[in-house]
Amino acid sequence: MAFFQSAVGVLQTLVIALGAGLGIWGVVNLMEGYGNDNPGAKSQAMKQLMAGGGVALIGTTLVPMLTSLFG
Repeated sequence: MAFFQSAVGVLQTLVIALGAGLGIWGVVNLMEGYGNDNPGAKSQAMKQLMAGGGVALIGTTLVPMLTSLFG
């Protein structure tokens, strides 16, 4: 059971890191879109930023619930 809990902890860290990376990539693209005054790029970057936040939120709320699934 301890292995499963540590695996869930690692999974949580990976999902949060993935969400943070996607969010940072969205911020970089957003700044590039503002620099070029490109509404399409700004829209796509905002979608990336929100998706990164959503993935990070899933990592902090739903992934820890896996420990109680089998415990």
